[in-house]
Amino acid sequence: MIQNKKYDRWKKKKASIRKRVTGTPVCPRLTIYRSAKHVYAQIIDDTTGKTLVSASTISKELREQVKTVKSEMEVCKLVGKHAAKQALEKKIQHVVYDRNGYLYHGRVKAVADGAREGGLKF
Repeated sequence: MIQNKKYDRWKKKKASIRKRVTGTPVCPRLTIYRSAKHVYAQIIDDTTGKTLVSASTISKELREQVKTVKSEMEVCKLVGKHAAKQALEKKIQHVVYDRNGYLYHGRVKAVADGAREGGLKF
């Protein structure tokens, strides 16, 4: 079986980050996942293992807005803002950011910037 070295490196970085970053009920974890076409953001309470908020480019609330926006960075900011809006409705103001093994630039940074603009603090 051929091993994917890039995938293995990503899994190692992800595990290294997850050792240090955990979400609590007071300060849950905002994690992202990016695929080639879509971006997903979740706010997770690790003590109970429950997802409190989720937002993505394929969610019903954002699907129409995503079609009108031209750049990928603006789409990612929309996902971050939408996640922040949902979190504030559930009275979550502080989160810890989990970049999930990705470098902090581009789409990953755009989601974080959108969440900050939406009112989350981290």
